[in-house]
Amino acid sequence: MTSPARPRSARPARPKGQGQWALGYSEPLNANERMKKDQGGLEVRDRILNRYPYTGFDSIDPQDLRGRFRWWGLYTQRKPGIDGGRTAILEPEEIEDSYFMQRIRLDGGRMTSDQLRVIGDISTRYGRDVADVTDRQNIQLHWIRIEDVPAIWGALEANGMTTQESCGDTPRVMLGCPLAGVDGDEIIDATPVIDETVRRFVGDPSLANLPRKFKSAMSGCADHCTLHEINDIAFVGVVHPELGAGYDLWVGGGLSTNPKLGVRLGTFVTPERVAEVWHGVAQLFRDYGYRRMRTRARLKFLVADMGVEWVRATLEKEYLEAPLPDGPPPAPPRSEGRDHVGAHRQADGNFAVGFAPRAGRLTGTTLTAVANLADQYGQGRIRATTSQKLVILDVTEADVPALEAALAELDLVVRPSVFRRGTMACTGIEFCKLAIVETKANAAKLIEELERRLPDFDEPIGINVNGCPNACARFQVADIGLKGSLVPGPAGEMVEGFQLHLGGHLGGRSRLGRKSRGLKITSDELVDYVVGLLKAYQADRAVGEAFADWVERADEAALTHDAVMARL
Repeated sequence: MTSPARPRSARPARPKGQGQWALGYSEPLNANERMKKDQGGLEVRDRILNRYPYTGFDSIDPQDLRGRFRWWGLYTQRKPGIDGGRTAILEPEEIEDSYFMQRIRLDGGRMTSDQLRVIGDISTRYGRDVADVTDRQNIQLHWIRIEDVPAIWGALEANGMTTQESCGDTPRVMLGCPLAGVDGDEIIDATPVIDETVRRFVGDPSLANLPRKFKSAMSGCADHCTLHEINDIAFVGVVHPELGAGYDLWVGGGLSTNPKLGVRLGTFVTPERVAEVWHGVAQLFRDYGYRRMRTRARLKFLVADMGVEWVRATLEKEYLEAPLPDGPPPAPPRSEGRDHVGAHRQADGNFAVGFAPRAGRLTGTTLTAVANLADQYGQGRIRATTSQKLVILDVTEADVPALEAALAELDLVVRPSVFRRGTMACTGIEFCKLAIVETKANAAKLIEELERRLPDFDEPIGINVNGCPNACARFQVADIGLKGSLVPGPAGEMVEGFQLHLGGHLGGRSRLGRKSRGLKITSDELVDYVVGLLKAYQADRAVGEAFADWVERADEAALTHDAVMARL
């Protein structure tokens, strides 16, 4: 795929040699770029539907299997029985199974009851009744065979859903507030701008070969629930003193192995220009983004190198019809709870009822039951959150207790403990080829033990369990971030465990967690360490002091394995 024609403009003097199209680098500099130039990711759709289901898994071209399939939300799963110590040393064909993870794109996290029933049916019929709600408002299914993909896509698309560009070097799902349009405190309802942007640009071939993934958020939520600080691009609801309600533009956020928090461009974007501005930033990333090394191909590296002044000037001069006015920063979040769990009154007097699975893990059977409850007690509207939770909208006040009880029978809790509410986990070694440790089961056990051993602990606490360094579960911005790794065991042997990142936070004062190279624990030590750490916090904190603030001032010696275990 060749780079699109672009307006002439002054080129930046630095950095050079990173494969930027805008600086004249048209030849691919790595295997991923060659694969995309050979054929675009979107073009594999016909082979997925009309060839591979009939010729079988073993017939799939490797470039399709490990590259272009991602443009349609398909990743091969990890073969069962391969331990974490072999993750980095096996070839792809040795570690992958003949089954797929299928990601379903849900922009704004929005679903109708009919759509959720379809997802539940697909899970039970084709995916061994496994489903995960992700922290990107998607739903992921597992155990999918290539032979079943045509039927799965047919069912999804017949009900207004898609898997298009849910993975790959593309504009990923657009995050939105699950209470958009119903929360009386929201600054602006971002639903129309999400819909317009998706309609105009998702599936656009000119944006289907970005340097890497491109994560977006658009929200007027008073709680800032879409986590604008860690997206490539985010539109945050604000009120301009002269122009009214609109959006503050942020760029360059992202985590993974080199985390960076996003920065404001200082501009105000009216609702009418959101799609144009989003498109402009996406094109800027496409043309100026680094393509030499995958590890430096995210927008955050370009923003960090070139600075916000260059980004704004280039955006306005080369990609927008007119400059953007200066604008105010967003107000502080209404609360530090950004998950919309619990019963919250809507602007119309009804209630939005948010509830917590165990670390995002569900079954298709449960999803079908939730869809039925949304019809019985609401108006068939369900939303996914950015914290692996679900929300049913439009529940009358009189029906909230009955819905809460019905959800509890499904092990879905409206008033969860702080541990269940605050714990997230990525897919982990159960299915992910990059993972080093198990996550979902570890998280579930941790929740259960913390509830049993610390029943009176009631301070909000975020515990994010990640299977590898890639931060799918956002471990760097959690109170207690657990990064899967191999660590020394009792006899010096390498065993599965976690490196600790402590005191991360998004909200009133965003910051990355405190990392100490030597602060590692084995999986067997996980529960005891977290219990001891929370006991230390309870004993040493100042009045009203949050966990992240306590960690920030704590002596590093007090956070070590031995010091924490002594608290037990």
